[in-house]
This record gives sequence, structure tokens and C-alpha cells, in this order.
Amino acid sequence: MTAPDAARVRLAFLLETVALEAEHLQATDQRLFAVPFTAERATTLRADALLAERLDAFAARFARLQDTAGDKLLPALLTCLGEPLGSVLDNLDRAGRLGLLAQTSETWLAARALRNRMVHEYIRSPVLLAEAVNAAHDRVPMLVAFVQACQHYAVARRLVD
Repeated sequence: MTAPDAARVRLAFLLETVALEAEHLQATDQRLFAVPFTAERATTLRADALLAERLDAFAARFARLQDTAGDKLLPALLTCLGEPLGSVLDNLDRAGRLGLLAQTSETWLAARALRNRMVHEYIRSPVLLAEAVNAAHDRVPMLVAFVQACQHYAVARRLVD
């Protein structure tokens, strides 16, 4: 297998992976937010094991999709396009110029910081936890749209089958 073939195989694998991760995140998002996630609801986490597990799944899936899409898929796509790789910020800016990311790279990076807030505020502050979780919920469409844009872009340019 030549290097370009290996890069395309990796890209196809990552596109399939992020599509599955996006499905799982959306499903968990729908279940968690069937009822608004408020500070009052956050205070019940110790007594409500199902809610706590759902929140953990949401935070983990949000972080996983963002990591896979931004740190693995985007560089793989840029490599297949023959684009130079740079820092995460440079790669995100390039994704914006290619029409793959509708928001700014700063918006993406701010969403990345949400996972830390979801984890660290989990125990200490129901109000701050609810704010972080709701902000992450608001960013789910951005992540899913990025995945879909990458899929369509790769298929349109015949980088994958």
C-alpha cells in the first residue's frame, strides 16, 4: 500500500468513526436534554444514578467526538488534500477557509474548554455545571455539522469511496 493509499484508508476509517461518534453523542444529547438541564437537576446527581451516568456519557462523547474530529480527522483530511499541517488553531482556520467549519476556530477551542468545565464543576457547583453542560449542548450541532461537512467534502473530492 502506498503512502497516499494509506492516508485515504485512514481518512475513510476516521470518517466512519466520527459518524458513529456523532450518532452516539446526538442520542445521548437527546436523552439528557429531554428535560432541561438546570442547576436544580444537577443537584440530584448523587441520588439519580441514571442521570449521573447520562451526564458522564454526554461529557465523554462530546470530548471524544471533538478530539477525534479536530485532532485526528482534520489532519488526515488535510494530508489527503496535500495541505500542510500546522497547530490545531492553524488547521481549524484552514478548515474554515475550506468551508468545513462554519464557526470560528476560537468557537471550537472554547467548546474544547467546556469538557474541563463539565468535569471539574461536576462536584463543586451545580450552577456552573449546568452552565457548562448547556453550553456543550449548544455546541453539539457545530460538531455534527463539521463531521458532515468533512464527509461531504471528502466524497465530493473522491478522497474516499
